Amino acid sequence: MFKKVVICGVGLIGGSFALAIKSAAAAGEVVGLGRTRAPLEEALRRGIIDRIAVDGADAMRGADLVLLGMPVGQMASVMAALAPSLEPGTLITDGGSTKADVVAAARAAFGAKIGQFVPGHPIAGAEKSGVSAARGDLYQGRRVVLTPLPENLPTDVARIRAAWEACGARVSELAPEEHDRVFAAVSHLPHLLAFALVHDLAVRPNSDQLFGFAAGGFRDFTRIASSHPEMWRDICLANRAALLGELDAYMAELLRTRVLLAAGDSAGLETMFASARARRDAWLDGQKS
Repeated sequence: MFKKVVICGVGLIGGSFALAIKSAAAAGEVVGLGRTRAPLEEALRRGIIDRIAVDGADAMRGADLVLLGMPVGQMASVMAALAPSLEPGTLITDGGSTKADVVAAARAAFGAKIGQFVPGHPIAGAEKSGVSAARGDLYQGRRVVLTPLPENLPTDVARIRAAWEACGARVSELAPEEHDRVFAAVSHLPHLLAFALVHDLAVRPNSDQLFGFAAGGFRDFTRIASSHPEMWRDICLANRAALLGELDAYMAELLRTRVLLAAGDSAGLETMFASARARRDAWLDGQKS
């Protein structure tokens, strides 16, 4: 499918893509590029990549596909560095969790070549990050959202879709702005809440006692608070307008719940709990189909 694939950022997202695309025999050569040497050398030892690029120009020379797998806060500088070496036949996509800011950065960096950039977002994150977390089956059965631009050729979008499908993913499409509104609610807000709850307990005087008695419910609710702090800082700031709206809506819901609890409204609480359980169970059933 691709003679040369460049993975810029060989962590969980980029490393897993490399392993999957190699397993599918969809790449002749997989080249790694990154800001620090150690992860690249580990990726080479583990067979995630076939070689380490000398520099950006070396990586981009003859590349068919480039995947940008770094945190969204680094996208602009990386795009600007790669843009001078972007050849006419090269497609670029990304794994960023926000899209409007990434698209704006791409337009600034690539200019008239913006049509060669097809934005994407694999919905396959995990609480662990880095090259050691990469695995070849990460995208099996998972959703990947592409947010094509008006300048993208349909054939180029189809090639990026095919690459993700070769990794085992189910591919959908959204507009960049719609993507950011949706994921502010179902991804960015849950991470923000998990971090906030753990931090709230961590700074209390009896923190050790609280964590000493924490069990399954706390572990399940806060699992994603083990996610990469730098990455989630960048995501929250990049999508802060939509995220603030979702946070305000959630705070209003908490206030309604507080009113029910303060009033001892058992029927109201049970109705709210039952409604939430039914909707979550229906979502889980849909995930199985």
